[in-house]
Amino acid sequence: MPNQLLPLVTAELSSPADPRAAAMAGALAAQYCATARAVLFYGSCLREADLDGLMLDFYLIVSDYPTAYGKSWLATANRLIPPNVFPFEHNGLIAKYAVLSEADFARLNSPAADNVSVWARFAQPSRLLWASDDLARQRTIAAVAQAAPTLLSLAKPMHEGQGPKPGDTIDLWKTGFTLTYNAELRAEKKGRSLSIVDADPDRYRRFGEAALADGLPPPPVDAPTRWRQLQRRGKRLSVTRLAKASFTYAGGIDYLAWKINRHAGTKIEIKPWQRRWPLLGAVTLLPRLFRGGAIR
Repeated sequence: MPNQLLPLVTAELSSPADPRAAAMAGALAAQYCATARAVLFYGSCLREADLDGLMLDFYLIVSDYPTAYGKSWLATANRLIPPNVFPFEHNGLIAKYAVLSEADFARLNSPAADNVSVWARFAQPSRLLWASDDLARQRTIAAVAQAAPTLLSLAKPMHEGQGPKPGDTIDLWKTGFTLTYNAELRAEKKGRSLSIVDADPDRYRRFGEAALADGLPPPPVDAPTRWRQLQRRGKRLSVTRLAKASFTYAGGIDYLAWKINRHAGTKIEIKPWQRRWPLLGAVTLLPRLFRGGAIR
């Protein structure tokens, strides 16, 4: 069988990144030394030359949740509503990191995922900045290599349903990212899903052609219904994760307000009582997403 995509994913994940981001990844892994398996750097900061003042994005892959958290309720929360998200600071840089087990990371990059959040991100460029050993590295690469085929497989029936299209994979990628943006709460302006591809069309063309040559996973029998399910579940999960972040994130109620302001165009200011009782505060804030039109 052809295997054209895996070498491309391996090379991209192994490409150099900002040394400060790499140092931050190592420091993050050190906080979970008993269970850390890999640390991935992703998002818009990959393209930035100056990281000062920016919020970096990492995924921390762990062996399992009980080992990562002990007997804490955080292990249950991470298993039931993955991922948990936490803040992190190191040498003047700030970041947020999401925690997933190796098993969940592999599943959520595959067509078996019940939401788009992981494979939609890792179909885009990322860097593997730290791995505990070669086995962890290979498992992480294999999981990421599922992301692009998953996106393209789910997007292809919808793309073809729009009528005759050119043979180039660029339009297929754009269809896929447009669908994923509609399946989450996103703060970016309309058209952001297209600009992702336009920023590096050669990369997406090479990855798309390699994925098609390898053979995509079977598409869903009823693609429109599948995407409606992903959209409904994705937006509800976004709300649930934001509520959960009011506990897992230091200053979580402020983080929640910041996210809602970005999503719904509001200007929420947190009151003292909402900081004192963050769960109740979160309950009072989340309806602003609905009024802002972010949830439909």
